[in-house]
Amino acid sequence: MPLIDKNILVSQILADHPQTVSVFLKYDMLCVGCLVAPFHTVEDACLEHDLDESAFRRDLTTAISG
Repeated sequence: MPLIDKNILVSQILADHPQTVSVFLKYDMLCVGCLVAPFHTVEDACLEHDLDESAFRRDLTTAISG
């Protein structure tokens, strides 16, 4: 089972796993403190920023699992 569920919101990831902030910043995503973060899933955010979702999820998982 993936660590980042398909339906989890960006704001929840950041709240539950503060160590992921560096991943969002690495990808030049301004999700940290963004007013839309409580409404966007990872998929939404990756689409919005034109990012490779698989690579981004891999980096999030690495940050969470240490």
